[in-house]
Amino acid sequence: MSILRKAKDYVEILFKDKLSSVYFYHNFIHTTYTVNKAEEIMKNTPVSDEDQEKVLLALWFHDTGYVECAQNHEERGVEILKNFLQKENYPENYIEDVSKLILATKINYEPQNLLEKIAKDADCSHFASHDYNDISDALRKEWELTNVRCFSNDEWNAGNLDMLKNKHQYYTDYAKENWNPLKKKNIKKIEKKLEKEEDKKDNSESKKEPKEAKSDRSVDTLFRVTLNNHTRLSDIADSKANILLSVNAIIISVCLSVLVPKLDTPKNSHLIIPSFVLLLSSVLTIIFAILSTKPNVTKTNFTNQDIADRKVNLLFFGNFHQMLFTDFQDAMKDLIKDRDYIYDSMVKDLYYLGKVLDRKYKLLSITYKIFMAGIIISVLSFAYAFLSL
Repeated sequence: MSILRKAKDYVEILFKDKLSSVYFYHNFIHTTYTVNKAEEIMKNTPVSDEDQEKVLLALWFHDTGYVECAQNHEERGVEILKNFLQKENYPENYIEDVSKLILATKINYEPQNLLEKIAKDADCSHFASHDYNDISDALRKEWELTNVRCFSNDEWNAGNLDMLKNKHQYYTDYAKENWNPLKKKNIKKIEKKLEKEEDKKDNSESKKEPKEAKSDRSVDTLFRVTLNNHTRLSDIADSKANILLSVNAIIISVCLSVLVPKLDTPKNSHLIIPSFVLLLSSVLTIIFAILSTKPNVTKTNFTNQDIADRKVNLLFFGNFHQMLFTDFQDAMKDLIKDRDYIYDSMVKDLYYLGKVLDRKYKLLSITYKIFMAGIIISVLSFAYAFLSL
């Protein structure tokens, strides 16, 4: 397998396992897009095979630092690259060359040679994309979710316009010739957006976004990220429990089919107790693993007056499945109109999700302790049984 193929597989797995879902822009899709754009430039630019490989390796790893932290992610990406290439037995001077290309993708860095220019242009190739608006919206959403900053439409469009017109330029001849015209079209689209926004501001004071709306957006982000994190924790717990279920089911199956039939002979009587201990620990592990994944749906009895007094969490199916559709529809309309009611419901959702997670992880912790103790005691029992013969 070529080093580039290995790099692609490594980065894909790294992002899948460790990159937070809040990164709507800096993810494997953006990385693949950047690599493809670099290949496009190098097909039309005289670059040696070795230098092409260096550029592509740098771009595969240039955003891997986001799995740890957005701040100084280029330096963190360099460390991840070095660990990868050292395991592949690449020389230090080669690794240093690729590392410099990763650092060349910093937003304010001025490229010093052709390879750095290619890496820089590829990383900013979306400025000339037909899907620039969608890509830009993904970055805006990412910054909101990671608490970098929340932008109004005017602020975001003005910032994009300033970046494309005043702060960014393409460096390679290919990008200047082929991408600059597309970039200029995107600039015109942004300018038209700003003009439309200006036309709508006949009454500027009434159109300004109030401070409360901005604070509401940050609260929305808080709930979204927190609920998402708790849901992922629940998935992780279920995954771990399923692993223990599978492993111990295999152990029991092997014991019942191979070990137990041999225990009825006198010469194997010394294996009865160790086998029993192994089977017992596996059965207990399976029981607790099932308990940790067993659905625990809390149901609350409530009256129509409770609904009217807004004491019922309508966002939880364990409550609204008992209601008639017309009653549920009317209650949801009231919920949608009242932001405080929405937040109260989300707080309840988060609280009870946390209670479920607490139960899951306590049972899962007990399950692992039983499994670990059972394996250790079983091995010691088998060892003692054989040594005492």
